[in-house]
Amino acid sequence: MNTHVKGYFWACISSATFGLIALFALPLTQKGISHDSVLCYRFAGASLFLALWMIFKKESFAIAKKEMGLLALLGVLYALSAQYLFLSYDYLGVGTASTILFLYPVFVAVLMAVFFKEKIKMATLAAILIAFLGISLLYKGDQGKSLNPLGIGTILLSALSYAIYIIVVNKSRVQHFSGYKLTFYVMALSSGYFLIKAQTTGGLMLLPDTVAWVNLALLSLLATALSCVAMVFAVQYVGSTATAILGALEPVVAVAVGVLAFNEAITGSLILGVLLILIAVSLIVLSDYFYKRLAAQKILTK
Repeated sequence: MNTHVKGYFWACISSATFGLIALFALPLTQKGISHDSVLCYRFAGASLFLALWMIFKKESFAIAKKEMGLLALLGVLYALSAQYLFLSYDYLGVGTASTILFLYPVFVAVLMAVFFKEKIKMATLAAILIAFLGISLLYKGDQGKSLNPLGIGTILLSALSYAIYIIVVNKSRVQHFSGYKLTFYVMALSSGYFLIKAQTTGGLMLLPDTVAWVNLALLSLLATALSCVAMVFAVQYVGSTATAILGALEPVVAVAVGVLAFNEAITGSLILGVLLILIAVSLIVLSDYFYKRLAAQKILTK
């Protein structure tokens, strides 16, 4: 029981701190700092923290040459997901964007069925329908005011990029990496992606004041590095299924941040849309869990 309590604690810490991304990132962009600069600094700070943690834990940084290209691909995918998420904040607001981003398990299920011929279960189909109903409610909004279509497309690209990232990790040799090593290289390479991108559009922008540095430090350490390390702990203690379910706390925290910190409106459509998306994702995760348990029992009884 103590192990489970630890796992649930770290899973909640991971999802809650991920939900705080906008709280520290938006004040930086509101000061006129470009998305590329903020994200470059964010991932550089996170990778530095993870490197120090790995040194403390005496973990190896070694990788094979044939793994470099794969890690570069993962870095780009993670960077694209973060880039589209930041862009979507400008069009949708924090709460709505973070809620739609949480659809990535649905994308994973669909992509696995299309490219790896995994059978789509009835629960998956039901989850997809519920998820799209949730999005339609968010899109319609209250009083007939619709969401920006560009924002919807942008956040769906973010969710799709993250879904592809997850599939590549699960279907490649890097799945045998420790969580710390994989996250370190992904963060470092994502930072490199934004450094190159920033150099083509005028260069990195300097942070203007102490408040900006504090926000950047909290974004890098609390809402990135700590979130990733906490997720590793949670998976180790209670497994990926429980961790994924407790990940539902992320959009809930993000909605609260949007309402309390950025004066975003909380409406009936937003609440119902969030609930439907959380139900859809939970249905995907739980059905996958029970399907695997049933398959394992069939093997054992043969």
